Amino acid sequence: MGGSTLVAPRTVSMSQRTTTLKIPDDLKKSIDEAAAAADQSAHAYMLEALLEKTRLDAQRRSFVADAVAAREETRRTGKAYAAVDVHRYIRARARGEKVAKPKPISWRK
Repeated sequence: MGGSTLVAPRTVSMSQRTTTLKIPDDLKKSIDEAAAAADQSAHAYMLEALLEKTRLDAQRRSFVADAVAAREETRRTGKAYAAVDVHRYIRARARGEKVAKPKPISWRK
């Protein structure tokens, strides 16, 4: 398997480290083409991609943590929002209407 070894500094903080990436030739070609189309160096393109991937992963972890916390709160309180009420609220807001937020209801019997 052919490939390229690229060395890219990490500039997330004030200190920088050199990291070596071994990537297949076809990926290197794709990176070079995409970087040229974006008027960037391959280095800048890869650094931007790594930063974006890292940001998205952090955002996903935060989203999952929020969802787990919301589920636990729902289980703890026994209250949730009726989907029909939430949908009605969202549609009204999308139309620009001022509407009261739905009230949570008890789902435990």
